[in-house]
Amino acid sequence: MNFPQHRFSTVFSVFAVIFLAVSSQTTFAQAPILTNPTYSYTMLESSQDLKKTQLLLQERKEGHLPDQGLTIGGALIGIADFQQSSDDSKFAYLMRHPTSSNQIGKQVSEAVLHSFQIGLTGTVNSWMAAHAELLYNPEQSFGSGTITDLNRNQVQLRKGYILLGDLNKSPWFAALGKMDTPFGQTGSVNPFTNSTMWHAFGGLAYGAQIGFMKNGLEVTAMAVQGGAQFRAANTPVGDTTSVPSQLNNFVLDVNYAIDLGSENSLEIGVSYLHGSAYNQPFPVVHFQPGTFANPAVTGYGRLEIGKQLVVKGGYAQTLEAWPGTHNPTPPLDVFEASKVSSKDVGLSYTLNPEASILWTVSGEFSDFRSGPDGAPWERQNQYALGYSGLFNQSTKLFVEVFRTEGFAPLNFISGSDDFAPFPPGTTHSKSDVITHGIVIGGQLVF
Repeated sequence: MNFPQHRFSTVFSVFAVIFLAVSSQTTFAQAPILTNPTYSYTMLESSQDLKKTQLLLQERKEGHLPDQGLTIGGALIGIADFQQSSDDSKFAYLMRHPTSSNQIGKQVSEAVLHSFQIGLTGTVNSWMAAHAELLYNPEQSFGSGTITDLNRNQVQLRKGYILLGDLNKSPWFAALGKMDTPFGQTGSVNPFTNSTMWHAFGGLAYGAQIGFMKNGLEVTAMAVQGGAQFRAANTPVGDTTSVPSQLNNFVLDVNYAIDLGSENSLEIGVSYLHGSAYNQPFPVVHFQPGTFANPAVTGYGRLEIGKQLVVKGGYAQTLEAWPGTHNPTPPLDVFEASKVSSKDVGLSYTLNPEASILWTVSGEFSDFRSGPDGAPWERQNQYALGYSGLFNQSTKLFVEVFRTEGFAPLNFISGSDDFAPFPPGTTHSKSDVITHGIVIGGQLVF
């Protein structure tokens, strides 16, 4: 499927003019500036419920935001972290934990400011809103150097979009800007750590959404800019560029929630992504141009029993093999190119659902498979056990213990074709690396 090849900036500009035209009719001098920690926690929490455009619509439907005003919130995460790996500098715990620039040797320990976010939601009337999220995260930034390097210590606009819709009047909604793609169930039950499903298929991209939400049925379609996007989306734009200058990628998600009575529910869903991130030739360099559109599909489910028990799971896979997972240089040439897949199974149980402080235990397994059996880049498995306390529905203290099996970073996952960064016929991936660790921290939202 190809969308008209107009510049996305032109479409966004037209949308923004409409937004400003309507907002100019409102007297903002009388509009309130508010804080709402419970709402801010919903929007800024980064590992669990990740379909934020739909969450914002639900918050507005339930009257948690004014029809006219600005809601400001912030979230700060601090962690103390210890990890031990069986191999030097091969720590596979990549889901919101330190990158290789800050992991040297077989043991890593630290006490750091993990991240800081600011959320801004402006409402113009009952059906028009804008949301933006500013993020400071030196450990997971793509800047160069260590966490003290200025290139990593930048503030970025993580998300920013215009949202149109009023679920009290119509089941239809639309959004335009930079947002999460509606592919599958990439959230986790963990209090801090993202699943490998998120790492493999959780998209963040420029695009436009249109959706329908009514009586448990939710259908969302998103047109996505081509080229290499921020996360988990890539379709070719011309022959040599990864610049997102063509609206030629898309995502479709359909899910249905069944009301089982007594506050019990079951949600099942399927999604299709036209162009995943796994379309590059050997050697793989993240965010470089792909050679074709490699679709991905997923199926997922979530069971909620009262306010206590959540059981969730899903499976996602590309439809074609990732060409870059075949290294043509002996001895690694024996491993054929492979499809990419991920699955996750998680469970959480709230011990005291009616108390003022909610204590929850959780456990999750998730994996990332990118090579055939025996390949150094075959897998990266992740096990996590968590315990957390939620204060005032907005602030969380947590502890997690984890284990990972395998080391398969996306950059040069199957090796390189020259001596940068390592000799031909070798790879930094390793399937039998074991990492154990513990993280203690808190997310304070205000």
